[in-house]
Amino acid sequence: MPEALTLEGRMARAKFRSWHRGTREADYMIGGFYDRYGDSWTEIELLWFEALLDEDDVDVMAWALGTQPVPDRFAGEQMDLMKKLDYVDIPR
Repeated sequence: MPEALTLEGRMARAKFRSWHRGTREADYMIGGFYDRYGDSWTEIELLWFEALLDEDDVDVMAWALGTQPVPDRFAGEQMDLMKKLDYVDIPR
């Protein structure tokens, strides 16, 4: 059985997964969200984000953009922050 990851290991994995989604748009949205808020997350907030990373990018982006309703399990303060989209920094 694999050894459990430390908090630092989980954060590193979450950062990698948030910036390697498969599309540039999802990388900027999900990775940018991690970069803006990840350093201040509690265990509960990290668990929320890890669960979010298991969802399809199309759904996560639709929830953040408000084009689909947010499932109850993801609704709340963190999704409200994600909906602001003020963390998306698109290089020019």
